Amino acid sequence: MKVIEQKGMYQRFPRSGKDTRVTHYCPGCGHGIVNKLIAECCAEMGLQDETIFVDPVGCGVFTYYYWDAAHVSAAHGRASAAATGVCRARPDAVTIAYQGDGDLGAIGFNNAFQAASRGEGFGCIFINNSLYGMTGGQMAPTTLEGEKTTTTPFGRDPALTGHPLHVCEVFSQLQAPVYIARVSVADTKRIMQTKAAIRRVFEIQRAHKGYALLEILAPCPTNLRMDAQKSAAFCMNEMEREFPLGTFRDVEKGVGVAESAAAVESPVLQVKPVPQVATCAELFAEKNAVPPAEDDAAFPERRFKFAGYGGQGVLSLGLTVAEAARLERRHTLWFPSYGPEQRGGSANCSVVVSGTPIGSPAVDHPDVLVCMNQPAYERFVDDMLPGSLIIVDATVPITKQPPEGVRLVQWPALKMAEDFGVPKAANTMMLAALKKFGCTGLSGENLEAALVASFAKKPELGVKNRELLRKAEATES
Repeated sequence: MKVIEQKGMYQRFPRSGKDTRVTHYCPGCGHGIVNKLIAECCAEMGLQDETIFVDPVGCGVFTYYYWDAAHVSAAHGRASAAATGVCRARPDAVTIAYQGDGDLGAIGFNNAFQAASRGEGFGCIFINNSLYGMTGGQMAPTTLEGEKTTTTPFGRDPALTGHPLHVCEVFSQLQAPVYIARVSVADTKRIMQTKAAIRRVFEIQRAHKGYALLEILAPCPTNLRMDAQKSAAFCMNEMEREFPLGTFRDVEKGVGVAESAAAVESPVLQVKPVPQVATCAELFAEKNAVPPAEDDAAFPERRFKFAGYGGQGVLSLGLTVAEAARLERRHTLWFPSYGPEQRGGSANCSVVVSGTPIGSPAVDHPDVLVCMNQPAYERFVDDMLPGSLIIVDATVPITKQPPEGVRLVQWPALKMAEDFGVPKAANTMMLAALKKFGCTGLSGENLEAALVASFAKKPELGVKNRELLRKAEATES
């Protein structure tokens, strides 16, 4: 079978030490489509040796593994600042900053806005999927009103978090940008329009005409919790209604701010009434029916750390323990930490359970450490204090002994999950260990109830995992 080489992209992507042709993007993700279009335009225009890409922190963090060109990696939100330095140091080069909506629209907004106001000589390709994609689907500045995310579980309420940020419309108020446009990759026709717009950005940078911004609406099936078709429909029917497509400015072609405002029905020009809310208690009275935590000074604070690779379910495991604590009306906090990608990178979370209000979610010295892999064990083992417990998967080589007075248990979570025919249930096997050793201070009934609740959208999986939990707990180890 003949292998068709993709122009502008490396033939192999050696991420995480693996020689692969598979990107890290989720199926149906708009980033993958845009990456391909950028690579094609760069190669077809013969600009690979002249282009410097500034890569962000976010879902696009690994573009340097994919695009066959020069790269500079920037800190979160700082791609526009880094691109400013690049284009000033190398005015002869084609400089392209690649950013997401959480990256550009939130922490990096002022960097991007001021670069546009100065008319810096680079192009900014801005991916808008209406949420923070890499870190689990939290609300972003571009999240739609009413849209549910992990931090707006009842939908974004403008009375609390404001209205969606319209980046193109805001930047159109500036004098310096020479090109501002918004496109989409939700279907084939839109993808072809997007390629033409990306090519326009490259043309402007090749001619060194000035600052160009291209916003691309992109579906995020994983965090929208939809399949690829439904997430594309969401992009077209919901996102495009809030963020209309069009060219806001192309100075060279005679499209200016005034013409753009007439051609595109911009939500910025429509004043939306902001709902008035008397108190937070009134706002959440109906939505939050969960009984509050009860103070119990006799219940000591317990601190947990769950660590492993992204995709092993360590964050879900921590959430399950936190949910079990909530069911017992304990005070609890869950705090996640991520590596540079959603799947395959490092991931850990901290959980604090207490009978009294908790001052901080930080866990520097866990009472219980659960490790799913060797890097996690080696990273956190020295943080353990005498009397604490480490539960580590039996496949992890113990290259470093824990401090004196720390109990170490090797638990075959991965093997049990494989033996039971459900490899993805290794985190449930670890929950069985927590339940078996009674180290959470929480009842087994609530741990099981929390596990089942974590599969609320797929009840049959909740029942199945509860059976696996009980089976693993009964296993001698």
